[in-house]
Amino acid sequence: MTCIASIKRVPWWAVVLVSPAALAQEAGAASDPAATSWLLTSTALVLFMTLPGLALFYGGLVRSKNVLSVLMQCFVICCVASVLWAVAGYGLAFGDGGGLNAVIGGGKWFLDGIGLDAVRSGVPETVFLAFQMTFAIITPALIIGSFAERMRFTAMLWFTVLWLLLVYVPVCHWVWGGGWLMERGFLDFAGGTVVHVNAGTAAIVAALVLGARRGFPTTAMPPHNMTLTVAGAAMLWVGWFGFNAGSALAANASAGMALLVTHLAAAAGSLAWMTAEWWRFGKPSVLGVVTGMVAGLGTITPASGYVGPMAGLCIGALAGVVCYFATQLIKRQLRIDDSLDVFPVHGVGGALGTICAGLFAMPALGGRGLAEGVTVAGQVLLQAVGVVAIALWCGAVTFLILKVLGQVTTLRVSAEQETGGLDLAEHNERGYSF
Repeated sequence: MTCIASIKRVPWWAVVLVSPAALAQEAGAASDPAATSWLLTSTALVLFMTLPGLALFYGGLVRSKNVLSVLMQCFVICCVASVLWAVAGYGLAFGDGGGLNAVIGGGKWFLDGIGLDAVRSGVPETVFLAFQMTFAIITPALIIGSFAERMRFTAMLWFTVLWLLLVYVPVCHWVWGGGWLMERGFLDFAGGTVVHVNAGTAAIVAALVLGARRGFPTTAMPPHNMTLTVAGAAMLWVGWFGFNAGSALAANASAGMALLVTHLAAAAGSLAWMTAEWWRFGKPSVLGVVTGMVAGLGTITPASGYVGPMAGLCIGALAGVVCYFATQLIKRQLRIDDSLDVFPVHGVGGALGTICAGLFAMPALGGRGLAEGVTVAGQVLLQAVGVVAIALWCGAVTFLILKVLGQVTTLRVSAEQETGGLDLAEHNERGYSF
């Protein structure tokens, strides 16, 4: 392992196979000022995705009587995840787990030993852990879109604490912290599995366990404020440059390429979703355009550091079509009330992008190539194994968390409270006063 500052001393393919977010600390190394500046900026951009980007995006999609509950959940999850990350999450994800390192890390409790002189991956470790903290914040925040408008605030808090420690942290260690997937050369540059497959799988499980909203699917439940949603979507698009390009942990060509393919995938995903919707229903919707953009962004995330511009366009376009039909399947055919389409957009998109990372990394397709001796078929198989393993772990543990919580507290608001809205029932406030 080495730091970004000395990256030239490793074979080029090692850079391709190991996400820079997982490179180990090098004792005595000096931080790179340019890389540090870019990562500081990226950290702010990723937090901007949650507050206010995701909050406004989700807030506009729910009914007016629940807008404050969604904004509150996003805000409080940011606070809870930040404290948990400092107390134990960072050490479990990126610390040395000794004999258990293949499955979980350890040490660095309460950020012990992380001071001004600590350097990791060519940047101050304080900056590295803050950047990774923003990923730990946005992942559980994504899940709330599946149970929006019906989960009790207290249950949501306990779910966030347990899910972050039992699901997010181990998976983060497997992929980026030296765990079993990272050791095998698994490709996930910026969170296709750690963030999107994780969040999407938890979302579909939560939607099934809690059940549908009252009136679903016969009662129309349109977004109450598309202006808020579009504003939030625009913030997500901009913030995603920190998400993907920031994962290079350096201000270099890799970051530049990740930024470019991210933007192209977002544009292609938006246009593809719009076209599919236009063809099927006769009119393109604003909701479809912004949702396609998010699908393109989520799908390119795991591949963003490994593919070229044309692959970015292809992955984005594929995401727009596949995620669109996945949404129709979940909502219309299977009638699962994943309120804000977290599973078909993030779960399906993250899995698709992770598989595509192994395919489009081929130099013939403009990618950066695979490790010596690794075939495309072998890499794609590893990618599929990683997706399935993470989905199974996340699904099983999420189900157990919700079932246990259901025995000790009430997961769902009452029928009367749901009808009146969570803003009043849970927070005694209104989003709008007219």
